Amino acid sequence: MKYRKKPVVIEAIQWTGDNLSELRKMDGFDKVYSCFMGELTISTLEGAHHASVGDYIIKGVHGEFYPCKPDIFAKTYEPVEEG
Repeated sequence: MKYRKKPVVIEAIQWTGDNLSELRKMDGFDKVYSCFMGELTISTLEGAHHASVGDYIIKGVHGEFYPCKPDIFAKTYEPVEEG
């Protein structure tokens, strides 16, 4: 069988290496990250994951956070008009 991903709106911010204050505005992010000299590590449901500059930091449907490579992000998500 084939399946299609359900349309779910997520919150995401691209990590630039110096926009930690923007990431910290996402509710709950303060509890799951560490940053040392520009290196960002996120505690995910699968353990600690390193986020490289350019990765998107996604807040999932259950409030979890995880990094996503830009090419995968572009294939999976599209902008949503806020209303």
